[in-house]
Amino acid sequence: MKHLVVLGGGTGGTVIANRMCARLGADWRVTVIDRDDQHIYQPGLLLLPFGVNHERELVRSRRRTLDRAVRLELGEVRALDRATRTVHLADGRSVGWDVLVVATGCQPAPGETAGLTDGGWGVTTHEFYTLAGSMRLRDALRGFRGGRVVVNFVDLPIKCPVAPLEMAFLLEAMATERGVRAATEIVYATPLEGAFSKPIASRVLGDVMAARGISVVPDFSVSEVDGAGGAIRAFDGRSVPFDLLVTVPVNSPDPLVAAAGLGDAGGWMRVDRHTLQSLVDPTIFGIGDTTDVPTSKAGAAAHYQAEALATVLEHYLADQPLPPAYDGHATCFVETGHGRAMLLDFDYAHEPATGRYPLPGVGPFTLLEESAANHWGKLAFKWMYWNGLLPGGELPMESRYSSLGKWS
Repeated sequence: MKHLVVLGGGTGGTVIANRMCARLGADWRVTVIDRDDQHIYQPGLLLLPFGVNHERELVRSRRRTLDRAVRLELGEVRALDRATRTVHLADGRSVGWDVLVVATGCQPAPGETAGLTDGGWGVTTHEFYTLAGSMRLRDALRGFRGGRVVVNFVDLPIKCPVAPLEMAFLLEAMATERGVRAATEIVYATPLEGAFSKPIASRVLGDVMAARGISVVPDFSVSEVDGAGGAIRAFDGRSVPFDLLVTVPVNSPDPLVAAAGLGDAGGWMRVDRHTLQSLVDPTIFGIGDTTDVPTSKAGAAAHYQAEALATVLEHYLADQPLPPAYDGHATCFVETGHGRAMLLDFDYAHEPATGRYPLPGVGPFTLLEESAANHWGKLAFKWMYWNGLLPGGELPMESRYSSLGKWS
């Protein structure tokens, strides 16, 4: 029996495992390997500190998210032996592959920034990219009555690059709703030149921040954090003081990728940007946050990649030329607070544009423009995630980017 092995049971790994399980014949077995049985709906971590989500809504057993025919192996991966096509687990087990999909994602690495986890960590300095960190921030915000709040991210790439922006918007809305906005200063410190990496979207989002009274400190590359003293410092000598810091630490790929010789200088898996096939080993493919594809590390991108990769794998297994199925498509809701949100839709070749999505001229979502429909769409996506996306179902949006109904 032939074997498709997926390393990682997050969004990308789960969707591709379920899709391929439905497409492969009886002579194939599909196995997912992950270190634990806890699948977290990561977009919900942004809203948990504000009471919109509860932790029990965001966590499910990985076994519940996988097709019954998919085998789940729990355990730490010790090494990948590409010569024998074998995954070695820390407990001595081994799993061989005919095709391997690496979906190991990336994780916050706060220890890589000097001082970040020293005095003040979890008290005046918080992150929200882990369940535990998001819950600690929720507890810290319960008694919030004003002060100088700084939101920043240390460096790119990070999971969901719009999330720090959303955090700043939501903190502003929270302070307004509690009647302490006049006593609250909100600062967004970013290593970028503006609010976002895409110039057009950066301009629009920067205007919204200015309208909300959120100060942007651009080109701020954090060298160290003084949690006890309440300040972040940049390599150029600048310092930004804070009473409360909400940061996004450096995100790092699984060191397994580099150890197997599959990574670039930063450890991200080197793949063809259109086929997602490893540039080192043709039996290995990548999906989601672990790869070096130049698009957002976001759940929507992983979903689009899974649809593309399923097509690519069908061609690969039929010994046919691989189609350039993935175009860099990514879609991101940007919560702007006060019951409104934006929606960004782009790919390798196109910046976010205005228009309507997913139906051209109809919507119901507005692109690069705030609306209540976008806000409710973001909230409704949690149900779609658990019940549609993860099982491998078709969602009402094309995996490839379309310019229909959009204008610059």
